[in-house]
Amino acid sequence: MKAAVWHGKRDVRVEDVPDPRIEEPTDAVIRVTSSGLCGSDLHLYEVLGPFMNVGDILGHEPMGIVEEVGPGVRDLSVGDRVVVPFQIACGHCFMCDRGLPTQCETTQVREQGAGAALFGYTNLYGAVPGAQAEYLRVPQAQYGPIRIGSDAPDDRFLFLSDVLPTAWQAVEYAEVPEGGTLAVIGLGPIGDMACRIALHRGVRQVIGIDLVPERLERARARGVRTLDLGEVDDPAEAVHDLTEGRGADSVIDAVGMEAHGNRTGKFLQDAAAALPGKAGAKLAGTAGVDRMSALTSAIDMVRRGGTISLSGVYAGMADPMPMLTLFDKQVTLRMGQANVRRWVPEIMPLLTDQDPLGVDDFATHHLPLAEAADAYDMFQRKVDGAVKVVFRP
Repeated sequence: MKAAVWHGKRDVRVEDVPDPRIEEPTDAVIRVTSSGLCGSDLHLYEVLGPFMNVGDILGHEPMGIVEEVGPGVRDLSVGDRVVVPFQIACGHCFMCDRGLPTQCETTQVREQGAGAALFGYTNLYGAVPGAQAEYLRVPQAQYGPIRIGSDAPDDRFLFLSDVLPTAWQAVEYAEVPEGGTLAVIGLGPIGDMACRIALHRGVRQVIGIDLVPERLERARARGVRTLDLGEVDDPAEAVHDLTEGRGADSVIDAVGMEAHGNRTGKFLQDAAAALPGKAGAKLAGTAGVDRMSALTSAIDMVRRGGTISLSGVYAGMADPMPMLTLFDKQVTLRMGQANVRRWVPEIMPLLTDQDPLGVDDFATHHLPLAEAADAYDMFQRKVDGAVKVVFRP
């Protein structure tokens, strides 16, 4: 089959790789009909190379048709249409029973001290072959795949794999009080969708912060109050000005470790990426390699007693945190990979013909898998209005 394969920093190629097959009784194999390109994939493209292997298949946002099922999978049949969550979880362990499938005790990558295995996402999360491919082996298929009984286009449901539950959890964790203000840093796919969800759930004021004109306009068109980082010297001060001097009740950091404006963090990221194999992984895994600008800005702009929700990915083990400020302001921090199946029952009723979250036209680009290398470059450089790219293998 054809698949998008990692070969190094900013080097993605579409190559022939072996077809997946059933390896365990709880496996399924799907024919991928749509597969998203996620902001998290850009971390692999740019920063997390030390944890990758040449030949790794990328991607973790798939939808498709079941082609084969193992004998331990009783709730799926060949021909079923499914969305596959980005994490691999069993559905019955201690953590899964508590709505935390990202911490699944059956698939935890214990040798890396990490949570549940993820599709297409580094040695840290199991080096499981990813979903930017024509076919995908799905472990733990007795639980993970979400059956779709509708003939609506893929885009109606594809974002259940990651974007929708990640943004939903970000808003849930933000705990915006009634009548409160939510600031969202970063208007990529997750930040954009978080704004939409917050407005749908009745948040009085949503402030979206970015520096890409197309992303700012896209958010404004849906009723978000925007701050352009190209025009605002101090975004925290601007948020305070919009909130009677207090700051936002809640802030979502939807950017993560590749935020603009931190030269030291960029230097460390580049240094780690330049080192070979284990040496680069050791530096990335033990040093402060995150660019913390978005998080420190969130700490500055949240009000005293407020909440910060982190959905952007961070990977450094020794990043400096302004603990005095966090403690003094009595800030609550909530974070983590989205627990997809936990939120699906709340999201699914919104995926109707009325489309209140605008999923049908959420993707800005639909491309054949053969153009994956160009798509990564376009998305990384934020050109051509690229907010969300969907591959059609």
